[in-house]
Amino acid sequence: MAATQKLACFRLPPLPTIKEIIKLYNLRAEKQLSQNFLLDMRLTDKIVRQAACLKDARVCEVGPGPGGLTRSILKAGAADLLVVEKDTRFIPGLQLLSETAPGRMRIAHGDILTYRLERGFPAHIAKTWEDVPPNLHIMGNLPFSVSTPLIIKWLEQMSNRTGCFMFGRTRLTLTFQKEVAERLTASTGSRQRSRLSVMAQYLCTVKNCFTIPGCAFVPKPNVDVGVVHFTPLAQPQIQQPFKLVERIVKNAFQFRRKHCRRGLEMLFPESQRQELTEELLRSADVDPTLRPTEISISEFRALADAYSKLCEENQGLIDYDFREELKLKHQAKRQLGNNLYKLLKLSYNNP
Repeated sequence: MAATQKLACFRLPPLPTIKEIIKLYNLRAEKQLSQNFLLDMRLTDKIVRQAACLKDARVCEVGPGPGGLTRSILKAGAADLLVVEKDTRFIPGLQLLSETAPGRMRIAHGDILTYRLERGFPAHIAKTWEDVPPNLHIMGNLPFSVSTPLIIKWLEQMSNRTGCFMFGRTRLTLTFQKEVAERLTASTGSRQRSRLSVMAQYLCTVKNCFTIPGCAFVPKPNVDVGVVHFTPLAQPQIQQPFKLVERIVKNAFQFRRKHCRRGLEMLFPESQRQELTEELLRSADVDPTLRPTEISISEFRALADAYSKLCEENQGLIDYDFREELKLKHQAKRQLGNNLYKLLKLSYNNP
């Protein structure tokens, strides 16, 4: 009987179904915003279960839309739910839901890419980074158009311990296109291994929880969707600034089918390219014939440490951008061509 009462306290009063909410407020998924509604409450409940126990937890939901996942979070017993929604069309439906859970749900109208999440929760819930994660969770059925820039932003905040990671090792449970979910969790040597794999895995334990078929969404996207859970590591596997690690990884993967030397050499000015590339690979003890997908996290750590040392020894190297050097070369060639043309024209007119 006691167990029944415990469950009952999380039960929401009767509400219109999500489908009825969509009809009631004349809501339509906007293609340009990559919106797809998940109407099956069994699936939203399953997403919530990946975040472990939410009883008495604080939760931030990103892009709640008509509120399907929101209901599942409230049913799971979240004590304080902050939803951040950019699209004003969804606010009335969310307000209706908040009235059924008085004191437990707050609505913020804003863009999650710029919203200051750290202002949404009290400082006293914070834990030290080495401690257990705080009882704070970030969740969301993310629009495809913002999912990758958003996770990159959060990974950088995780590395710097800013934003929602000021409270400690805040966990995230998010949806991505299946292909992106596979990249996030891809192991060394796998076909899906990418820049995103390395950037996520050096900072987090990343788990691809399950796949939701595209037909479960309205409108049906052309791809299936993966649910991914992130737990920040107490000790990141690479102890270098995020931007430095990102530069190494991005350069390595820009020629993913070639040997890693081809991408890594673009870290250096043309005048020193061969010398510094050889020194980087020698110091890091990394085989220059490896493909980027074959480089392990520990090898990326060695590359990041070696590159950091080279930047200390070579002033201005950290700011070098090969694209800028290439642009200047093209401008110089163009100017040379213009000058040559003028000379030829002058000699033709004055034989």
